[in-house]
Amino acid sequence: MTDRYAVVGNPVAHSLSPEIHAAFARETGADMEYTRLFAPLDKFVETIGAFRTGGGRGANITLPFKLEAWELATRRSERAEQALAVNTLRFDADGIFGDNTDGAGLIRDIEINRAFSLAGKRVLLLGAGGAARGVLLPLIGCKPASIVIANRTAEKAQALALHFSRWGACSARPFNDLGAEGYDLVINATAASVTGALPPLPAGVFRAGALAYDMMYGEKARPFMAFALAKGAAACADGLGMLVEQAAESFHLWRQVRPQTAPVIALLRARD
Repeated sequence: MTDRYAVVGNPVAHSLSPEIHAAFARETGADMEYTRLFAPLDKFVETIGAFRTGGGRGANITLPFKLEAWELATRRSERAEQALAVNTLRFDADGIFGDNTDGAGLIRDIEINRAFSLAGKRVLLLGAGGAARGVLLPLIGCKPASIVIANRTAEKAQALALHFSRWGACSARPFNDLGAEGYDLVINATAASVTGALPPLPAGVFRAGALAYDMMYGEKARPFMAFALAKGAAACADGLGMLVEQAAESFHLWRQVRPQTAPVIALLRARD
């Protein structure tokens, strides 16, 4: 019987996940189907339950349901536990396992695809919402020299830094006090790119050779990348590679095999 998977969200019609996982299935010879599944805002649990009852083996979860997926999971990975958000569910005989693959996808895109080592680097993370929370523990695991969180609501950044500082050097600063030393990597994890808004970064925030990374991809990421290059970043990247890499992490969780991601990234870039 063909194994069934889906991406669940509201909205979900824009998701590239079915194309990504179809490519992974062709590569690995997996007998599976992967579809988009729209869930009404007040029917997420019911939607997942019906999909699981109908033979679903696992699901990717997109906005706005990642917190509800965290609550639904009966077991969670450590990275999902600390992120307080789940973007991947695996349906097992003994329950629902929840994971968060966003951070792993970000790290693989930066360190493998971009050949940018995080060890010993100064990292600036913009934003203190779910996207930032989801990547902090994997970032700390790469042993950067420091991670600074900056957010328009300073209290949210401070609370996030306090929570994650038990695992590594993590602190919060307001935008007007980001320091004169600059950063090797600046990650935009805010939702500002959706509207084209730009963070109030001071001059000198980018060190020589710095990488600017927007977790959005395509047109939505371009204003921030252009802004970063104008501010002194040496290179910039959008989050398309992260999208594919986090999907590969989900695929591995479900199928116990890790697909090649470079051909899929190249395919999507050619259409961008």
